[in-house]
Amino acid sequence: MLEETIEFSGHPAIRALHRTTLEITRENHLTENGDCIIGVRASKACNQIDVDFRKKLMTTSRIKIYIEVHNRIFSIKAFGSPHLTLTDGKEIVIRKSAFSSPRTLAVGSDSAAVDLPRIMAEELRDPACRGKLRMMIQ
Repeated sequence: MLEETIEFSGHPAIRALHRTTLEITRENHLTENGDCIIGVRASKACNQIDVDFRKKLMTTSRIKIYIEVHNRIFSIKAFGSPHLTLTDGKEIVIRKSAFSSPRTLAVGSDSAAVDLPRIMAEELRDPACRGKLRMMIQ
């Protein structure tokens, strides 16, 4: 099993309302338009993920994603794709659709930002809040 963990921080403008995507970014700022973003100041972007993990993502492998905030865990199931390039240096996007761009980490997700429990979204509005995005591929 391959595993990758990315840490990120909260931000007062986190809304987590997007219905088809979920995103974390290495940027330290966020506007109200970024309603898919659940975290800023991420420790990694797509192009910084471990090479072996990226290679596995570039197949149709199943991926389990866990978002951890305080003692809460939200799980997501998604898929890799041969269409992924994983070359973006700022962002990671998980999509319900099959659309792929350099910032797409996974497609065919069963969840988006709007599905994140509201208590977690509220906690992530605190800039001092730290979260983790843990990913596993078998």
